[in-house]
Amino acid sequence: MTSDTHSSPSSHSPQRPLRLVRPLTARGRDEPHRVASPLELFFDLCFVVAIAQAGLQLAHAVAEGHAGEGILNYAMQFFSIWWAWMNFSWFASAYDNDDVLYRVVTLVQIAGVLVLAAGVSRAFDQHDYVVVWLGYLIMRLAMASQWLRAARAAQGPERTMALRYAGGVLLCLVGWLGLVVLPEHARAWVFLVMVIAELCVPLYAEKDFTTPWHPHHISERYGLFTIIVLGETIAAATVAVKSGVDEHDALGELLPIAAGGLLIVFAAWWIYFVVPIHGHLRTNQQAFLWGYGHYLIFAAAATIGAGLEVSVTEAVGKAHISTLAASAAVTLPTALYLLSVWALHARHYKVGIAQQLVLPVAALLVICCTFLGHWAVLAAGLVSALTVAVGVTLTARMAAAESGPGATARTA
Repeated sequence: MTSDTHSSPSSHSPQRPLRLVRPLTARGRDEPHRVASPLELFFDLCFVVAIAQAGLQLAHAVAEGHAGEGILNYAMQFFSIWWAWMNFSWFASAYDNDDVLYRVVTLVQIAGVLVLAAGVSRAFDQHDYVVVWLGYLIMRLAMASQWLRAARAAQGPERTMALRYAGGVLLCLVGWLGLVVLPEHARAWVFLVMVIAELCVPLYAEKDFTTPWHPHHISERYGLFTIIVLGETIAAATVAVKSGVDEHDALGELLPIAAGGLLIVFAAWWIYFVVPIHGHLRTNQQAFLWGYGHYLIFAAAATIGAGLEVSVTEAVGKAHISTLAASAAVTLPTALYLLSVWALHARHYKVGIAQQLVLPVAALLVICCTFLGHWAVLAAGLVSALTVAVGVTLTARMAAAESGPGATARTA
């Protein structure tokens, strides 16, 4: 939907004075100089607290030999965190009016994710989802209230769209109550059904009217959250290595893990940001696939940190799993990250079969590194670094070929 059907960008000038309440009207999709706000950055930072808690519990579960149960619990917790974050981000891209009420409601959403984070350990250890559901309830009620505000200020198809969003959010909250009241053996099915229901809400709500999300702004929001998640991965791995050195004096055993983990995270950052994805986000169909697919990117990036913790725990002899399993805790999420970034990001800008194959082949090689014993993480890090080097080389050669010999000589 083009911006001429919505309020003009000038009505949302960053110089406007802060007011208690103003109409929550749509922003322009072609609004210039649109960047993430300090409130959005604060929002992201608080959400990573919950991701860190989920990652810590996943690491403990895998190290204790309960990988299957731990991964299922992690997928459930991570979905609730990611889905609430994503819904807010797309809503803010279209309707952020930065009045006092909008800020307060956003802070309530932050409080909700902190409540959810407080219940993550109980959900993992005791399968008690009451606190997690309460945190999700707070976040989603706040989100529904924002959609009702948008509906009040809108007319026609836009109003219908906003009411559909609010109704869908509230209806799904009732469904999620099944995690609290139903028997434990039924909860996995409740989760699957409710994930499908949640994913269908935007598709149904926007079938007649498209929210005016801003391509550059939304791509920046996803990029910033990727950075924060990767930062949390480094922090978790650093704490694990420090603990291993301080408590077990195992510097020699941990150095390869630390070096390999650092190379993996550095390469993960480079690979994600090598192309500007906002130019690809032109339609809702493209945006939905890209936005939903980031569940795999974010989850894989966060799981790498948990995997590094598991590898450290195994290296100092405190894990109840084999070296192969500990290595897989790092290499498998790394491979998933590479494939997900390629599918959602990189393949749209790769030219030729050689460039297209770089990330898929790298993912396969990283998986092969699993079988290298205590050197698996370091080998995976070296493969990740080599992947970046190969990608840069291929891009440089293509640029040189397009520029011609004269241009190459001038830039040499």
